[in-house]
Amino acid sequence: MVDIETAREIALSLPGAVEQDHFGKPAFRTKRIFSTLWISDRRMVVMLSPIDQSVFHSFDASVFYPVPNKWGLKGATVIELDKVSRDMLEDALTLAWEKVK
Repeated sequence: MVDIETAREIALSLPGAVEQDHFGKPAFRTKRIFSTLWISDRRMVVMLSPIDQSVFHSFDASVFYPVPNKWGLKGATVIELDKVSRDMLEDALTLAWEKVK
């Protein structure tokens, strides 16, 4: 389990990452957004490649799953913060950050 502040700290620890509002949600970006934080739902959404998304999803589909729309087909992946380990969240955020840096 990862709390909201820890998720925010991990995202902001990535080189060049800044937090900005994105339609009322905290978003973490370098050149482009790599993650958003859904505070009331206790979720993060990360932008992975479709291959990385499938790897995380196959690890545990109750923790990592595609956003249920066209963005999900492009790699947008929901992470359930109440179920994810810190290490797995760090791995997913790092991959998302690498994709946009």
